[in-house]
Amino acid sequence: QVQLVESGGGLVQAGGSLRLSCAASGRTFSMYTMGWFRQAPGKEREFVAAFAWSGRRTYYADSVKGRFTISRNNAKNTVYLEMSSLKPEDTAVYYCAADRAIAGVIVTTAPEYDYWGQGTQVTVSS
Repeated sequence: QVQLVESGGGLVQAGGSLRLSCAASGRTFSMYTMGWFRQAPGKEREFVAAFAWSGRRTYYADSVKGRFTISRNNAKNTVYLEMSSLKPEDTAVYYCAADRAIAGVIVTTAPEYDYWGQGTQVTVSS
């Protein structure tokens, strides 16, 4: 079992930055691919970024590539999402998720992920 708790959301102006954190419980955190998803009102949950548990491989949605950076600290059981050059269309609830994936594999579909946090709201004003 893995429990995930996100933090760091808030209100920011367009062009600003935020850093989201996701603290995980469990001793096998290092063996989970960690992902970030987001869901805007009236829209489906969409993939944002992921960090594989083996090989330090990362993957980003095209909409955030070059603006967002995912990182993880296995010693602290924490994954981060650094967001810069934020746009109003980045407004959403952001969710952290964990996937017990094959080493080095990253999946971008929400049903593939095994555990989810409660979400943190990010609002970008224009």
